[in-house]
Amino acid sequence: MAHIDVSGIDYFLSDGTQLLNGVTFKVPDGTKTALIGPNGTGKTTLFRIISGDLTPDEGVIGRSGNMGIMRQFVGQVRDESTVRDLLVSAAPPALAAAARAVDEAELAMMEHDDEPTQMQYAQAIVDWGDAGGYDVETVWDEVCMAALGLPFDRAQHRPASSLSGGEQKRLVLEALFAGPDELLLLDEPDNYLDVPGKRWLEAMLNESRKTVFFISHDRELLNNAASRIVTLEPGINGAGAWIHGGGFGSYVDARADRNARFEELRKRWDEEHVKLKELVNMYKNKAAFRSDMANRYHAAQTRLAKFLEAGPPEALPIEQNVQMRLKGGRTAKRAIVAERLELTGLMKPFSTEVWFGDRVGVLGSNGSGKSHFLRLLATGGTDPEREHLPVSDVEIAEVPHEGTVKLGARIRPGFFAQTHVRPDLLGKTLLEILHRGDEHRSGLGREAAAGALDGYGLASQSEQKYESLSGGQQARFQILLLQLSGATLLLLDEPTDNLDLHSAEALERAIDHFEGTVLAVTHDRWFARTFDRFLVFGSDGKVYESAEPVWDEKRVTRAR
Repeated sequence: MAHIDVSGIDYFLSDGTQLLNGVTFKVPDGTKTALIGPNGTGKTTLFRIISGDLTPDEGVIGRSGNMGIMRQFVGQVRDESTVRDLLVSAAPPALAAAARAVDEAELAMMEHDDEPTQMQYAQAIVDWGDAGGYDVETVWDEVCMAALGLPFDRAQHRPASSLSGGEQKRLVLEALFAGPDELLLLDEPDNYLDVPGKRWLEAMLNESRKTVFFISHDRELLNNAASRIVTLEPGINGAGAWIHGGGFGSYVDARADRNARFEELRKRWDEEHVKLKELVNMYKNKAAFRSDMANRYHAAQTRLAKFLEAGPPEALPIEQNVQMRLKGGRTAKRAIVAERLELTGLMKPFSTEVWFGDRVGVLGSNGSGKSHFLRLLATGGTDPEREHLPVSDVEIAEVPHEGTVKLGARIRPGFFAQTHVRPDLLGKTLLEILHRGDEHRSGLGREAAAGALDGYGLASQSEQKYESLSGGQQARFQILLLQLSGATLLLLDEPTDNLDLHSAEALERAIDHFEGTVLAVTHDRWFARTFDRFLVFGSDGKVYESAEPVWDEKRVTRAR
């Protein structure tokens, strides 16, 4: 048995703003329940409350079964941790503690090779075995082979930062599904996964007997794997929860019917409120002249008081109104020309042309070089002219390559970073960033900046610093900066990964109206339907073009 019982959870931010308001729902044993909702409504905060990382201001969390957790940082690991550290982070607490004790004892042995240190190391090894460490290493060997194509003994000391985001995700997910925990808490498990990885995840969710509660914005994954959906619905006093007992296929219609019903109930309540007030006023006026009306007047007052005490029906959730407007501009007809371009150590030489106005999806497995290709274009290609330099201060690592790729006249590349890492924005509020401007875009007055933020659903975050935003809010702000920068070539690396459903649809509309060229690396099958043509990075190291999305390319065959 493994379940979660969330009852009456209230949570206030440090500035006193209420984020969660009476959130109540259950995740029954064996179900695959998805948590969705607009960016910034508190989904990750709620996960942290359930996991015990945060304490709610009101309410309680009940659960049964051992809980395995994949936190949001997986996929973005860029520190000195190793593959073994990632696996330890997904291990049960006792096993993780034993692993850390072995690490500390090994470090102590390097500094002090005396008898007490040796005894401490020996005890740590014994504790590791008692906790089941040697058994789990057998599991980790299978996990590493499945996720990385390497055995554990060869992969364990490899830096986690050397793995792609998808490889990090797949590694931890493999470990959690193969592990002993009956209850899994997964924060955006599909982010960074390629489509074969997402299909694997869908299969695991459908086949596993574990109870799984997961956050996702991937419409295809929700449609294929979620048996129940919990929505955090924003309200004036924080978000509440609405539970849809079916899958995503019936979710949109069910939510529309629910909101229409609320609207009708509220309309009837308002009409009844008006009638009762008129009745009280009528008897009040009559009672002033006729003493026999006093009882009726008091009865009408009591009826109105009880009506108001019961309160109105549940309020309609606050709907987002994200209006992305990507402008662009005319450029040369040939926007990108690649000749015998070889991404060193990644893909074999290929040639291609991208024309003004093309919408090109860049597809392929993780680690094939898709993001490298976008970064090369984002820096202006081979020997860039000044007009081809990026339209932002985003840090873009150099991409070694042979052959050439050149940008056409008046092409100004705007790059959307998949990991949202923007050192140039750290420590600054959104209003400050827009007000100051930079060498690529003009600063905006306070009123204009506030209006721009409002169009992207970020008005209430105007005084927040960039790094304090949720992943989806950071994504929307990055797109706003592209709008203001005058980019004529959009280079989008997994832009929908953290966007909520409404924002993803807004981005699709904005791209449709953008006057310019768009290349997007994506594993979002729903989003990819809006593109015209596709560059596919194949498992044989070749890049080819397709008129339709190709999702079955496996990991590129190369020495690892």
